Amino acid sequence: MNQISDRLRGLVQSDIRRMSRECERVGGINLGQGICDLPTIPELVDGACDAIRANKATYSKFEGIDVLRERIARKVERHNGFTADPSKEIVVTVGSSGGFLAAAMATLNVGDEVILFEPYYGYHLNTFKVLGFEPKFVPLKEPDWTIDFDVLRAAFSPKTKAIVVCTPSNPSGKMFTREELEQIGALCREFGAWIFTDEIYEYIVYDGRKHVSVASIPSCRDLAITISGFSKTFSITGWRVGYVIADERVAGPIGLMNDLFAICAPTPLQWGVARALEIGDEYYRNMAADYQKKRDMLADALSEAGFVPSIPQGSYYMLAKIPDDLRDDKEAAQTLLESTRVASVPGSAFFVSEAGKRMLRFCFAKDFESLEEACKRIRAFKPAAV
Repeated sequence: MNQISDRLRGLVQSDIRRMSRECERVGGINLGQGICDLPTIPELVDGACDAIRANKATYSKFEGIDVLRERIARKVERHNGFTADPSKEIVVTVGSSGGFLAAAMATLNVGDEVILFEPYYGYHLNTFKVLGFEPKFVPLKEPDWTIDFDVLRAAFSPKTKAIVVCTPSNPSGKMFTREELEQIGALCREFGAWIFTDEIYEYIVYDGRKHVSVASIPSCRDLAITISGFSKTFSITGWRVGYVIADERVAGPIGLMNDLFAICAPTPLQWGVARALEIGDEYYRNMAADYQKKRDMLADALSEAGFVPSIPQGSYYMLAKIPDDLRDDKEAAQTLLESTRVASVPGSAFFVSEAGKRMLRFCFAKDFESLEEACKRIRAFKPAAV
């Protein structure tokens, strides 16, 4: 008899994807999935088109084209505050999700324990589950999503081999401080664990904050596996170009996994991203300023509608507690969608605890016109009347 793999047992379509399909069904505005359907900047388009016209359509090196890795190295030295050897420590991957998969496969074994902060990004959790790793959860404390380091220490054991730090965070928007990262690094050093850092939202930060990369902390550099990409910064979520930076002793194995699973990231699109990395810092400042305005627009609309938004420090997501007269997150998401045609994601997609059942996640990576219309609809939401 044909069979389905045991590793897929219990794995179902994510609520993120499900709500996007539901939104499409009703012709709504999707504030659920982080699609980021903003215009692609000309530098990216021109760089990719020039590569296509020049017949740069064959496989690249599995670690990526040289010029892109060199520009990533320049970028992290300038923006992230650490140096990386482009020939030995940088691997270009099929999105940051592909980088996360390759890093996990290269460093962890079946049965290893991995720590996730709650709320977590569901794809991190499900990747670990499918690969046979054992997740352990450490809840962050509302309203500021702070860490109880006694609880964190208790989560470590001799079987702990990695911890995931997503900063700025999806879904909470928390930005980990240097002091928090130093303490996390000390625990990882003590227990011999890697720090997987998902930094895909590194440029989307608010209120004058500065992003801190784990690898910029000298005591953490050799433990850090930095995972990032260009989907969010350049609004090219469908291009699937990301990267991993790690000490050369592990970057090599990560590259081998990247080769095995994907061969390489799309070559013409790598050239497009390399071109875009030459743009000036004003682009990044303007992007963050626009997102801060959008964050505040959405927070105001949610508050008027009876939600209690958690104001993100970074990223373009916002968790919000649902009104008391809605039974749970799934009812809230469906009711909001059916009555206003605005999609969100049930909070339980990001929690193992009951806390997620009283929250929704919203994404505000939309153009101003679409977001203004979504906010207008949210303000008119009357859950008791539905």
